[in-house]
Amino acid sequence: MIYCGDCLEIMPTLPDKSIDMILCDPPYGMKYQSSRRTATPQFNKIENDDAMDWVPLFLKECFRVLKDDSHAYVFCNDYAISDFRRAFEVAGFKAKRTLVWVKNNHTSGDLLGDYGNKTEFIIYAQKGRRLLRGGRDTNVLLFNRVAQLRHPTQKPVDLCEYLICKSSNEGDTVLDPFAGSGTTGVACIKTRREFILIEKDPKYVAIIEKRIRATQPPLMMAL
Repeated sequence: MIYCGDCLEIMPTLPDKSIDMILCDPPYGMKYQSSRRTATPQFNKIENDDAMDWVPLFLKECFRVLKDDSHAYVFCNDYAISDFRRAFEVAGFKAKRTLVWVKNNHTSGDLLGDYGNKTEFIIYAQKGRRLLRGGRDTNVLLFNRVAQLRHPTQKPVDLCEYLICKSSNEGDTVLDPFAGSGTTGVACIKTRREFILIEKDPKYVAIIEKRIRATQPPLMMAL
């Protein structure tokens, strides 16, 4: 299911304890636009990327809609880890491990005065306690960046598939309240999960719908 709108308006319409897992990539709480995004005209600057006042209400809604003994994953960068972890705890979650996504190349920035950044972070939190599927892996995740972007902060499908398979079962429902170009939905189809995607920009909703159609398996033809 795909919703076009603000997640803070749509999530309150979802029933209590109706979601098996949350996976999302929200604004990071920093006013930043890389040269890669600036040089790509179709990518608008991310709305409210320098604000954090929405986070407590958002995580409160996440806690409400998640079933007991379930997991939430929220992407962030190193500047925002402590803010998100505190907000998770206030909302009722147990903020467990911070996962480190190591990319295959680094970002741009201050080329001569700073270290090149090859990492992003994912806060892994629990509502109650649920065991991870497939045994215990480390918190360092090696996945390549997306080569051809449909969204300025698009995440790899295989990374999302990995997290979905660690924290849900086939047939479960995964919620992504900041759907972007719909990568979570694509990963859910590939791993046989249901999905609810929320995205406020109609331009990206159109991209999501196109990607979902392209990912759906073809119907079996009657013989």
